Amino acid sequence: MLTVTFFLHMVGTAALGFYLILPFVVGGIQKLSLAAQEGAVNTVRVANRFAQYGLVLQLLTGGYMMSQGDYSVPWMIIVTLLLLAMFAIGGIMSKPLKSALAGIREKKEVKEETSKLGTLSALLALLLLVMIFFMVYSHII
Repeated sequence: MLTVTFFLHMVGTAALGFYLILPFVVGGIQKLSLAAQEGAVNTVRVANRFAQYGLVLQLLTGGYMMSQGDYSVPWMIIVTLLLLAMFAIGGIMSKPLKSALAGIREKKEVKEETSKLGTLSALLALLLLVMIFFMVYSHII
């Protein structure tokens, strides 16, 4: 059972890989034409939803593996808080994504929304990198 759970956990990790490239994608959106901006923002919105499902998979499989393993309490608290922060920021991103999409369709300037998206995507990438660090070096704490 643990092998299947670990496999599913790695599938969830692959889904979260989107958050590592997201700052670069969002950073280039303003340089695109309006039609391309609409497509890019819509793609980011769909991929963010997919990554949110990956987070749910991480929560379920990681929780199960934590219950079966011997991990320190501080480590479990840190990774749980990191996961919850990723859930929150990924969810917060949905509003600027919807606003940017609506603004692009109305041919309005969406610099404010893309600025918010840039900040949130950088935070998500940073949180994911910190999470990976703690997963690889779980013995430190």
